[in-house]
Amino acid sequence: MDFTVIAHAVEVDHGIKRLSMRFIKKYAAPERQRLSAELCDEISKELDKLGLITLPRRLPTSENEFVFVIEKDSTLGQTVTVASTLAALDKLGQSPLPRLFDNYTEARGQLIS
Repeated sequence: MDFTVIAHAVEVDHGIKRLSMRFIKKYAAPERQRLSAELCDEISKELDKLGLITLPRRLPTSENEFVFVIEKDSTLGQTVTVASTLAALDKLGQSPLPRLFDNYTEARGQLIS
């Protein structure tokens, strides 16, 4: 997997880039017929090594879906990381802000990896 093109695209666009899963798959595993949950997990780990995170946090397996790739150390990347942590705690019933996601049901699903 070579994601340097993706890393450079994110850098050029000031820390965030919207990409299709088809484009990401092209660099992850062009020989594969389709994306699997396991391949998506592997892609996430490789992007993490480059200092990148995605939103939604769990990559979709459909090539027709789009995701945002974000520099982890940017202000937006840090905000997504904090929000993801809150969403994970909320899922476990240990949220320091109870009922936070009652009004943001779409956000919770995008933030949990």
